[in-house]
Amino acid sequence: MMKTTLLRFSLLLAAVLMLGACGIYSFTGTSIQNDVNTVTINYFEYKALKVNPSLSNDLTEALRTRFRRSTRLEQVDQDGDLEITGEVTGYNVAPAAITADEVAARNRLTVTVSVSFTNRKHSEDDFENQSFSGYADYDSTNSLDAVESSLCEEIIDKIIEDIFNATVAQW
Repeated sequence: MMKTTLLRFSLLLAAVLMLGACGIYSFTGTSIQNDVNTVTINYFEYKALKVNPSLSNDLTEALRTRFRRSTRLEQVDQDGDLEITGEVTGYNVAPAAITADEVAARNRLTVTVSVSFTNRKHSEDDFENQSFSGYADYDSTNSLDAVESSLCEEIIDKIIEDIFNATVAQW
Protein backbone atom coordinates (compact mmCIF):
# COMPACT_ATOMS: atom_id res chain seq x y z
CA MET A 1 0.00 0.00 0.00
CA MET A 2 2.76 2.44 0.97
CA LYS A 3 4.80 1.49 -2.14
CA THR A 4 1.80 2.16 -4.40
CA THR A 5 1.26 5.60 -2.90
CA LEU A 6 4.95 6.41 -3.19
CA LEU A 7 5.00 5.23 -6.82
CA ARG A 8 1.94 7.35 -7.70
CA PHE A 9 3.47 10.40 -6.06
CA SER A 10 6.75 9.86 -7.90
CA LEU A 11 4.98 9.55 -11.26
CA LEU A 12 2.94 12.69 -10.59
CA LEU A 13 6.05 14.63 -9.57
CA ALA A 14 7.90 13.46 -12.69
CA ALA A 15 5.00 14.53 -14.93
CA VAL A 16 4.87 17.99 -13.32
CA LEU A 17 8.61 18.44 -13.71
CA MET A 18 8.51 17.37 -17.37
CA LEU A 19 5.70 19.83 -18.13
CA GLY A 20 7.64 22.64 -16.52
CA ALA A 21 10.88 21.65 -18.24
CA CYS A 22 9.43 21.76 -21.75
CA GLY A 23 9.12 25.53 -21.36
CA ILE A 24 5.91 25.95 -23.30
CA TYR A 25 3.32 25.35 -20.59
CA SER A 26 3.20 27.33 -17.37
CA PHE A 27 0.91 27.28 -14.39
CA THR A 28 -0.31 30.80 -15.25
CA GLY A 29 -2.08 29.36 -18.29
CA THR A 30 0.30 30.77 -20.88
CA SER A 31 2.00 28.87 -23.65
CA ILE A 32 4.91 31.13 -24.53
CA GLN A 33 7.81 29.55 -26.40
CA ASN A 34 11.27 29.73 -24.75
CA ASP A 35 12.72 31.97 -27.46
CA VAL A 36 10.06 34.67 -26.89
CA ASN A 37 11.32 37.17 -24.31
CA THR A 38 9.75 40.59 -24.96
CA VAL A 39 6.35 42.10 -25.67
CA THR A 40 5.31 45.47 -27.06
CA ILE A 41 1.79 46.59 -26.17
CA ASN A 42 0.93 49.68 -28.19
CA TYR A 43 -1.53 52.32 -27.07
CA PHE A 44 -5.10 51.46 -28.09
CA GLU A 45 -6.39 54.29 -30.30
CA TYR A 46 -9.96 55.45 -29.77
CA LYS A 47 -12.04 55.30 -32.96
CA ALA A 48 -15.57 54.83 -31.62
CA LEU A 49 -18.21 57.48 -32.37
CA LYS A 50 -19.37 57.95 -28.76
CA VAL A 51 -16.53 59.36 -26.68
CA ASN A 52 -15.13 58.00 -23.43
CA PRO A 53 -11.92 59.96 -22.84
CA SER A 54 -10.26 57.51 -20.44
CA LEU A 55 -11.18 54.18 -22.04
CA SER A 56 -8.16 53.85 -24.37
CA ASN A 57 -5.70 54.55 -21.58
CA ASP A 58 -7.51 52.27 -19.10
CA LEU A 59 -7.62 49.43 -21.62
CA THR A 60 -3.96 49.78 -22.61
CA GLU A 61 -2.76 49.94 -18.99
CA ALA A 62 -4.92 46.98 -17.96
CA LEU A 63 -3.44 44.84 -20.75
CA ARG A 64 0.11 45.87 -19.83
CA THR A 65 -0.59 45.04 -16.19
CA ARG A 66 -2.00 41.63 -17.10
CA PHE A 67 1.12 40.75 -19.11
CA ARG A 68 3.40 42.04 -16.35
CA ARG A 69 1.64 39.94 -13.69
CA SER A 70 1.01 36.78 -15.70
CA THR A 71 4.05 36.34 -17.94
CA ARG A 72 7.82 36.43 -17.72
CA LEU A 73 8.00 38.73 -20.75
CA GLU A 74 9.85 42.02 -20.56
CA GLN A 75 7.77 44.92 -21.87
CA VAL A 76 9.57 47.05 -24.44
CA ASP A 77 8.45 50.19 -26.29
CA GLN A 78 9.04 48.80 -29.78
CA ASP A 79 10.04 45.70 -31.73
CA GLY A 80 9.10 43.17 -29.07
CA ASP A 81 9.07 39.47 -29.94
CA LEU A 82 5.31 39.78 -29.48
CA GLU A 83 3.43 42.93 -30.48
CA ILE A 84 -0.16 43.86 -29.75
CA THR A 85 -1.86 46.75 -31.51
CA GLY A 86 -5.49 47.70 -31.12
CA GLU A 87 -8.18 50.28 -31.32
CA VAL A 88 -11.51 50.88 -29.64
CA THR A 89 -14.03 50.59 -32.49
CA GLY A 90 -17.32 50.57 -30.63
CA TYR A 91 -18.82 52.14 -27.54
CA ASN A 92 -22.59 51.78 -27.57
CA VAL A 93 -25.57 51.87 -25.24
CA ALA A 94 -28.73 49.96 -26.19
CA PRO A 95 -31.81 48.69 -24.36
CA ALA A 96 -31.26 45.23 -22.87
CA ALA A 97 -34.70 44.60 -21.33
CA ILE A 98 -38.00 46.19 -22.30
CA THR A 99 -41.00 46.54 -19.96
CA ALA A 100 -44.61 45.89 -20.95
CA ASP A 101 -44.93 49.65 -21.57
CA GLU A 102 -42.13 49.37 -24.17
CA VAL A 103 -39.73 51.28 -21.95
CA ALA A 104 -36.16 50.12 -21.32
CA ALA A 105 -35.86 48.55 -17.88
CA ARG A 106 -32.16 47.79 -18.35
CA ASN A 107 -29.57 49.18 -20.69
CA ARG A 108 -26.42 47.52 -22.00
CA LEU A 109 -23.07 49.22 -22.52
CA THR A 110 -20.99 47.38 -25.12
CA VAL A 111 -17.33 48.06 -25.90
CA THR A 112 -15.68 46.58 -28.99
CA VAL A 113 -11.98 46.57 -29.81
CA SER A 114 -10.08 45.40 -32.86
CA VAL A 115 -6.71 43.77 -32.13
CA SER A 116 -3.77 42.71 -34.26
CA PHE A 117 -1.14 40.37 -32.85
CA THR A 118 2.33 39.73 -34.26
CA ASN A 119 4.65 36.99 -33.03
CA ARG A 120 8.01 37.77 -34.65
CA LYS A 121 9.41 34.36 -33.65
CA HIS A 122 6.42 32.21 -34.61
CA SER A 123 4.36 33.93 -37.32
CA GLU A 124 1.79 31.12 -37.41
CA ASP A 125 0.32 32.67 -34.23
CA ASP A 126 -0.29 36.08 -35.86
CA PHE A 127 -3.76 37.54 -36.38
CA GLU A 128 -5.09 40.83 -37.72
CA ASN A 129 -8.13 42.90 -36.81
CA GLN A 130 -9.70 40.30 -34.56
CA SER A 131 -12.72 41.74 -32.79
CA PHE A 132 -13.19 41.44 -29.03
CA SER A 133 -16.16 42.83 -27.17
CA GLY A 134 -17.60 42.95 -23.72
CA TYR A 135 -20.76 44.33 -22.21
CA ALA A 136 -22.37 45.14 -18.89
CA ASP A 137 -26.01 45.85 -18.11
CA TYR A 138 -27.33 48.54 -15.80
CA ASP A 139 -30.71 49.64 -14.50
CA SER A 140 -32.23 52.32 -16.71
CA THR A 141 -33.13 54.38 -13.65
CA ASN A 142 -29.41 55.19 -13.45
CA SER A 143 -27.76 57.54 -15.88
CA LEU A 144 -24.79 56.22 -17.85
CA ASP A 145 -22.62 58.90 -16.22
CA ALA A 146 -23.44 57.50 -12.78
CA VAL A 147 -22.41 53.92 -13.57
CA GLU A 148 -20.01 54.29 -16.51
CA SER A 149 -16.78 53.96 -14.53
CA SER A 150 -17.71 50.67 -12.84
CA LEU A 151 -19.24 49.26 -16.03
CA CYS A 152 -16.10 50.05 -18.01
CA GLU A 153 -13.94 48.37 -15.38
CA GLU A 154 -16.01 45.19 -15.66
CA ILE A 155 -15.99 45.28 -19.46
CA ILE A 156 -12.24 45.95 -19.67
CA ASP A 157 -11.55 42.95 -17.40
CA LYS A 158 -13.46 40.66 -19.77
CA ILE A 159 -11.86 42.06 -22.92
CA ILE A 160 -8.36 41.85 -21.43
CA GLU A 161 -8.96 38.22 -20.46
CA ASP A 162 -10.09 37.41 -24.01
CA ILE A 163 -7.12 39.22 -25.62
CA PHE A 164 -4.67 37.54 -23.23
CA ASN A 165 -6.12 34.11 -24.00
CA ALA A 166 -6.04 34.71 -27.76
CA THR A 167 -2.43 35.90 -27.76
CA VAL A 168 -0.41 33.91 -25.21
CA ALA A 169 -2.76 31.32 -23.75
CA GLN A 170 -3.97 30.30 -27.22
CA TRP A 171 -7.31 28.99 -25.96
